[in-house]
Amino acid sequence: MKYIFVTGGVVSSLGKGLTSAALGALLEQRGLKVRLQKFDPYLNVDPGTMSPFQHGEVYVLNDGAETDLDLGHYERFTNGTLSKLNNLTSGKVYETVLSRERKGDYLGATVQVIPHVTDVIKERIRAGGGEDVDILITELGGTIGDIEGLPFLEAMRQFALEVARDDVLFLHCTLLPFLKAAGELKTKPSQQSVAKLREIGIQCDILVCRTEEPMTDEMRQKLSLFCNVPVNAVIEEMDVETSIYELPITLKAENIDSLVIEHLHLDVPDKNMKVWHDVVRRLKSPKHEVKIGVVGKYIELQDAYKSVYESIIHAGIANDAKVNIVRIDAEDVQLNPQKNLAKLDGILIPGGFGDRGTAGKIITSKYARENAIPYFGLCLGMQIAVIDFARNVAGLEDSNSTEFDANTPHPVIDIMEDQKNLTTKGANMRLGSYPCELTEDSLSFDAYGIKNIAERHRHRYEFNNNYREQLTNAGLRIGGINPERDLVEIIEIPKHPWFVGVQFHPEFQSKPNAAHPLFSNFVAAAIKYKK
Repeated sequence: MKYIFVTGGVVSSLGKGLTSAALGALLEQRGLKVRLQKFDPYLNVDPGTMSPFQHGEVYVLNDGAETDLDLGHYERFTNGTLSKLNNLTSGKVYETVLSRERKGDYLGATVQVIPHVTDVIKERIRAGGGEDVDILITELGGTIGDIEGLPFLEAMRQFALEVARDDVLFLHCTLLPFLKAAGELKTKPSQQSVAKLREIGIQCDILVCRTEEPMTDEMRQKLSLFCNVPVNAVIEEMDVETSIYELPITLKAENIDSLVIEHLHLDVPDKNMKVWHDVVRRLKSPKHEVKIGVVGKYIELQDAYKSVYESIIHAGIANDAKVNIVRIDAEDVQLNPQKNLAKLDGILIPGGFGDRGTAGKIITSKYARENAIPYFGLCLGMQIAVIDFARNVAGLEDSNSTEFDANTPHPVIDIMEDQKNLTTKGANMRLGSYPCELTEDSLSFDAYGIKNIAERHRHRYEFNNNYREQLTNAGLRIGGINPERDLVEIIEIPKHPWFVGVQFHPEFQSKPNAAHPLFSNFVAAAIKYKK
């Protein structure tokens, strides 16, 4: 297996994750089997309990691992299905080391960062690829110089010594800031960043430079000289015009994949980029235009619903449509539903935890239902739709979820009995991929085209089966069931043009060239509604 390590310097949020994902896409186009993984230096064991305001969304994998949102980029750009082995935090590393120490695995030795911590990190590097993988791309979160990232960098340095040098490539992402007063890009921060990396014992092989302005040949020569990188390995990465899905094309123009292939001594033919050109063409020349409102509680932060936004864009690509996403705070809807919702062609309520904003979301569901606006509820959005239907159609006054009101007279959403005694944070959550059997007369079956599916979950409250008969008699349709535990996975309203709520998170299985079928049908319904 070949290994690529991706690091970043100067500032955070440079787009290392997108760069890694786009490089993975380019290498896949050449016929290589690629896997990606993320090392996060923070001390949380995983992002599962971190606030979306702090960290953005928690991306859930098939095996139930709660991971960094960059793994979403990895799965959207490439075809590999990731696992818990593909995300590692400092917290998990130290948890592993201390567990081994308590069991006596170190035979009384003094436990230290080197070799014990670095050995655990190297173990994960070796385990992150899997069978038949040609290249493993490992991204290190944070910035060169961060104290918490040093054990990971040391492990990477050691790893490069332990394998053949032409089996390892170091790629460093950096920033070329544009000083408006001087009217030029500055290379000094990048030089300093690379110098810091070299102090640790790592020499980068490719330097990817984020920039708002084009680089000059003189600038490439200067970076090459002071960073000890060949001129052709100084890569310009300008902000893309339309979408992040242009990035594989722009990096291809810089020949980054050829550099990787040459350095790693691989013999694979070049391939065309038709798939990515088709995606970009549809983004730039759409036939339709619709306005989708996303009503949530973490609207201020773009990354809180990252996979949801990307899945809506994918659905736009599939329908040759430009989708204008309107981010709406649920509390604003509560104050003025008409002002916030009237001009939308479709409404989506994403997942979430806690009761803030739920009143506004219930009003949103009611508004979409009564005004025949296409509605898509994800996880909490499905539960909100059930509460609205129970209260306002089935006549079950003060219906609620026990998450929001433990004393509600009609707990239409509740923790199932076999989960109630699991009090550890996260232990009573349904996490990862679960099967779902679709009802053949449902909108969902029309979308998927198959009866048995599997989708990823992250929640602890469920549709209360004690109310299933009452709600279906009132006109609610159960579109899908988990056959193992007879849990409701999908609800629909048959007398509505398109009203679907799902207990799972379909946004975790959507790609730009393969939109999730429910998202695709939702946007198609929004186009039809607008007409």
